[in-house]
Amino acid sequence: MSIISLNEPDKELLLMGNEAMARGALEAGVSVAAAYPGTPSSEIIASLAEAAEDMGIYVEWSVNEKVALEVAAAASFSGLRAICAMKQNGLNVASDFLLNLNLIGTQAGLLLVVCDDPSSHSSSNEQDSRLFSKMADLPLLEPATFQEAKEMVKWAFTLSESIENVCMMRGVTRISHARGNVILGELPRRKARPYFNKEKQRVTHPVNQKHPLLHESLDRLREIFNGSPFNQYAGPEKAELIIMTCGSGWLYAQEAVELTGLDDMVGILKIGTTWPLPEKLILEYLKRTEKVLFVEEVDPFLEGNVKELAADFMRQIGPKTFFGKKSHHIPFFGEMNSDRVVDALTQIFDMEYTFATPAYEASAKKAEMMVPNRVLGFCPGCPHRASLWSIKSALELDDREGFVTGDIGCYALARNTAGYELSKTSGAMGTGTGLASGFGKLSRFGFSQPIISLCGDSTFFHAALPALTNAHFNNSNFIMVILDNSATAMTGFQPHPGVGINAMGETVLPVEIEGVCQALEAKVEVTDPFDLEGTRQKLLDMLEGPGGAKVLIMRRKCALLRLKEEKPPYRMHIDAELCLGKDCGCNRFCTRTFKCPGLIVDQETGKAKIDEVICVGCGLCAEICPTGAIVREETA
Repeated sequence: MSIISLNEPDKELLLMGNEAMARGALEAGVSVAAAYPGTPSSEIIASLAEAAEDMGIYVEWSVNEKVALEVAAAASFSGLRAICAMKQNGLNVASDFLLNLNLIGTQAGLLLVVCDDPSSHSSSNEQDSRLFSKMADLPLLEPATFQEAKEMVKWAFTLSESIENVCMMRGVTRISHARGNVILGELPRRKARPYFNKEKQRVTHPVNQKHPLLHESLDRLREIFNGSPFNQYAGPEKAELIIMTCGSGWLYAQEAVELTGLDDMVGILKIGTTWPLPEKLILEYLKRTEKVLFVEEVDPFLEGNVKELAADFMRQIGPKTFFGKKSHHIPFFGEMNSDRVVDALTQIFDMEYTFATPAYEASAKKAEMMVPNRVLGFCPGCPHRASLWSIKSALELDDREGFVTGDIGCYALARNTAGYELSKTSGAMGTGTGLASGFGKLSRFGFSQPIISLCGDSTFFHAALPALTNAHFNNSNFIMVILDNSATAMTGFQPHPGVGINAMGETVLPVEIEGVCQALEAKVEVTDPFDLEGTRQKLLDMLEGPGGAKVLIMRRKCALLRLKEEKPPYRMHIDAELCLGKDCGCNRFCTRTFKCPGLIVDQETGKAKIDEVICVGCGLCAEICPTGAIVREETA
């Protein structure tokens, strides 16, 4: 049984924030859940998928975020509560439908959870998704604790049904992936029977009548939010300064006030309902102080909206001094932490504060020196290393200044030394193929450089397929390399349409990538990237062949998945007689250029060495040693 489907009310569990949100959805009686995987949001739907059988719900990994929102909306239109989750980049994809769905409206509760990634730990940008709630005139909630994450999700469905529209919730990495104690509530067992009322059209028109209704809805939400228990104040009745904060900023603010000993001078107003603002509540606290510090992650969303409100009511509340991102007391980028809030407070109150004693700083510096210097790299046995090696070799042999347009996924490392710095562009999912489609039409202006685009198997279905269709439609000339490792590997091995299994573990007919490409009349080849010579030759043939969009599928299962299913094929060792170390003349080709972490330099002998803890016995490195010193022996 999944931990989130335990039917033990009042039991206290240690849950990840994403698990707490999933539990909240179950307690709210959700029936349908859909998402495209994206860190830090993935575990919400993954947790619900594990509970699907126990709870009698439907869960799917959709091909992209827009489709996921559409799937959830269909459930809502039919009277079933639904949740849709995604990371901040995914909201860009889903926004096309979201900014129409807000006019269409919903029936049963529909919650859209968007998890942002401040400091972009696992993202291509640091986008603040909250701006979409203001753009779409939809309510926005921001949990500050794990318990609150569960309770907010539960309440969001009721809120959604009260306004007959989508409710949005913003999470951040430190809420999604940290863990805390959560007290369980009751799990409902009764489900509604879905029915779509044909008498009511679900369309955006007439827009000029529906748009005003959205704003009327915001007025009702302001009144509801003014009394919400998710907004709360702690501190002196007349504070010298009030910190207005939301989300994870609340915990940092509390710690900073405690560390600086400013408890009797500084109050903290936590806003859990960040759009539309609970105006009466905020105005009440603005009257109590002359100074306000805003603590929030990424953009000054709360700061800007409160300032707008203050400008409208300046005569009633009097002049204020605002501190935050605009005043540079809080950084415009990166995650928040208590040190950043302490720094802001010490500036505002012109006070001395020692973050750490000299002895502590000396110990920390000593510990830092002990941490090995590591660079980003592919896992041992990763097929992407072999694929990029062949692409690198083919482009060098072709010698026409060919280049690679990269994409989002594990293979984004192609822009770093781990991927031989092959990738010269990056952007959104599918952008590599879209850019290649554009480069491939520049020959009429004298452009003659070969172009190879990269995309993964999951990305192919998410966003690269339209770009390939565009290339076929416009007769663009490039090679699309699909790195098929049979999973959405980077976000936790979620299935996609090509792998033959769905989110709930059911066997389904796989969609063959080569069949889809061939339907577009693209020339398609399939290769095992561990066949270095064969893969390189296929690339060279495509580079020299006729124009048009060509597809090379480099297919080999992710090494981490293979190790779960089969033992390592080889046992690797170095022939000390053949390895010449620095005298070889290869300039440590295996460790300096090939960059598998399973290969290291023996500092005593100066020769190559297999790190047996890391090596997965894929055997690929044996093919790149010029002296044949890397030996592979088949395992019994």
